[in-house]
Amino acid sequence: MRRNILITGGSAGLGAEMARQFAAKGHNLVLTARREDRLKTLRDELTADHPAIKVVVRQLDVTDHDQVFEVFRTADADIGGLDRVIVNAGIGKGTPIGTGRFDANLATTMTNYVAALAQAEAAMELFRARNAGHLVLISSMAGVRGAPRAMTAYSASKAAIAALGEGLQVELLGKPIKVSVIQPGYIKSDLNGGAGKFVVDTVPGVRAIVAAIEAEQARAAVPSWPWRPLRMVLKVVPVSVLKRMI
Repeated sequence: MRRNILITGGSAGLGAEMARQFAAKGHNLVLTARREDRLKTLRDELTADHPAIKVVVRQLDVTDHDQVFEVFRTADADIGGLDRVIVNAGIGKGTPIGTGRFDANLATTMTNYVAALAQAEAAMELFRARNAGHLVLISSMAGVRGAPRAMTAYSASKAAIAALGEGLQVELLGKPIKVSVIQPGYIKSDLNGGAGKFVVDTVPGVRAIVAAIEAEQARAAVPSWPWRPLRMVLKVVPVSVLKRMI
């Protein structure tokens, strides 16, 4: 069944590639981001390649919480009802805690978690009204355990997203509204520049994300190799071992 999908942070990186892959599957899209010019360029590309689909773009700063609700409600009406919302927008500006850059860690937390909460609230408001829908929260393997140095605030924000999703899953178990928590490993993107162990290219990495979303998996480490077994290891290793791994 064709779904109407909203993706935040859809102008570049993983969000833009998700848009390309969902468009190829015949889904209608609402793409949001701060950079409206890039959204329009992507929209033109997608509709040229897939003329049967509808692509709506909306400028959105997810840290403007009132705007999040306004854009989600308007997009829902414009596209004929959202079936799936992918909370993808995020940043990675963190610095070591206590080194004088609280502003960077606050920005990371406000964008990656507080803004994600606003997006989840706006999406669930729509889904609860019709008792149907699929909320997708893009977390990270960095959220499985606390990470050191510049990653500390980032990993905490991604752990919070995962906990938010799990709480909703418990509440909605057995009901028509589905919630997925996706935990990507290192996939090349604008956010990480392709750095990290076991890094994979954007297209195959996002293909794994899209497959997990389409299957409506409750929680998925992607790509599954090596991240699924590594997730299990990361959960249980002592801190002394974890420090050598990260």
